[in-house]
Amino acid sequence: MNARTVRLLLILGSFLAGLVLFSSIVLIVGGRNPVSVIMPSAAIGGPFQLLDQDAKPVSEQDFKGKPLLVFFGFVHCPDICPTTLFEMSEVLRKLGPDAGRVNALFITVDPERDTPAVLKDYLSSFEPQIRGLTGDPAAIAAVEKTYRVYARKVPLDGGDYTMDHSAVMYLMNKEGKFVAPFNLKRPPEAAAADLRRYF
Repeated sequence: MNARTVRLLLILGSFLAGLVLFSSIVLIVGGRNPVSVIMPSAAIGGPFQLLDQDAKPVSEQDFKGKPLLVFFGFVHCPDICPTTLFEMSEVLRKLGPDAGRVNALFITVDPERDTPAVLKDYLSSFEPQIRGLTGDPAAIAAVEKTYRVYARKVPLDGGDYTMDHSAVMYLMNKEGKFVAPFNLKRPPEAAAADLRRYF
């Protein structure tokens, strides 16, 4: 091979390596910090024991049999969380009578403040089908780990704090296995049509 062919092969190899690397990483903006890596599907999701907004114990088994949308956030989140829950609500509305064929969860990353009662009040502004889940800090840390969620407390002036967190909408299939991040940044009709494929 001549020098030009070698150079072209090296460029092509570098491009393909970069493409593979890029396609295996999804950067998520959480609060002010980007950062989260979507792991292989087998590594996302798993058992959990939490409380819903009615203080009823629930586990991952309660949501099998239907596709499941899962989002991690917190009630004091200023923008990303309410925007995402509004977009999720729009998709559920576009499903019409089929909305009951989907489970939708909002799992807090701030269990210190987000009690069941706080979640219930907060979620009253969105589609009633969205269930809020909380638990003690150890239970929340465990579910964050199974979903590969980044969450970190950030102190604010005056002794208050906020949370930086990854902002992935997870789509799980009827068996509770991770499918892909679910894209809400499109017309809700298109997202609803995509979701119907997993009924």
